[in-house]
Amino acid sequence: MRAIVQRVSSAFVAVEDQQVGAIDKGLLVLLGVTGTDSDVDAEWLVDKIIHLRIFEDEEEKLNRSLLDVGGELLVVSQFTLYGNCRKGRRPSFVDAANPELAKRLYEKFIALAQEKNVPVQTGVFQAHMMVHLVNDGPVTLIIDTPEGA
Repeated sequence: MRAIVQRVSSAFVAVEDQQVGAIDKGLLVLLGVTGTDSDVDAEWLVDKIIHLRIFEDEEEKLNRSLLDVGGELLVVSQFTLYGNCRKGRRPSFVDAANPELAKRLYEKFIALAQEKNVPVQTGVFQAHMMVHLVNDGPVTLIIDTPEGA
């Protein structure tokens, strides 16, 4: 799995001009799934993201996690994270998971975060979405699950 994680002061996602998910202080997670991913990858990634120390403490050091600051998650599925642009001018998406696996692991990721008492908002799987965010910092990280997580 691959996640683009952005620390935000606010973010929302809209489908057909209707807001479907919104958060205040927290993390926007753009989530991609590849064909070899499993539940273990989802578990590893949720744990990594909610414990990342990327929020400032009283001394303005990145020392606090999403859990420490009581932040929220906005999770948006994004198969294009596995677009390969090495050849030609059109990305190849052969590394992206099929929709059934991708949806199952996207929903698993969300459920695991909720089980850890993290407030979660989402986009709509396979919908054309408009994502609006105020990146705080800016702080943006790319996280890939290790092979055999």
